[in-house]
Amino acid sequence: MQADRAPEPFSTFRLDALPLDATYAQEMAGVLSDPALHTWTGGAPEDAGTLRARYERQAAGSPDPAELWWNWVLRVRADGCLVGYVQATVRGARAEVAWVVGTRWQGRGYAKEGAAGLVRHLLDRGSVRTVVAHIHPDHAASAAVATAAGLLPTDGREDGEVRWRRDTARETATGRVACSGRDL
Repeated sequence: MQADRAPEPFSTFRLDALPLDATYAQEMAGVLSDPALHTWTGGAPEDAGTLRARYERQAAGSPDPAELWWNWVLRVRADGCLVGYVQATVRGARAEVAWVVGTRWQGRGYAKEGAAGLVRHLLDRGSVRTVVAHIHPDHAASAAVATAAGLLPTDGREDGEVRWRRDTARETATGRVACSGRDL
């Protein structure tokens, strides 16, 4: 379990990323209720009870002590409303990330801001050097989010999805500076 290695909250210009807690399940069930959110990832919306049980498992952490499950809900600071989530599975110096913003809040830059904030938060910690995301090749909106977070597409594929990557060791070696996400 990872209770002593729980995710730390972080903030962006408009969003607060709050560590996942089962108490968010009721509101998040509404945020995630549109079946269209599952077009690229599969599955279906979950009711509040099912979501609460999943959040309890996720917050408890990975049974593998070498792996951390870090999950945050995204709250718009101006109105206190939850709009989605970001997550990272951290193993050593590598983090695999994902993001989802509810349909009603899409098109406002929240996914770009949340994902860029997540990547920055992970890299600023110092222990994460590589960030990876897997995106369906036809999912242009998610590709735009990955780009805003400073990730680049690779030739790699996993389960038919394109592997996007940001590697700080490569950035240092090549002098490349990834997008900061400030102009979202």
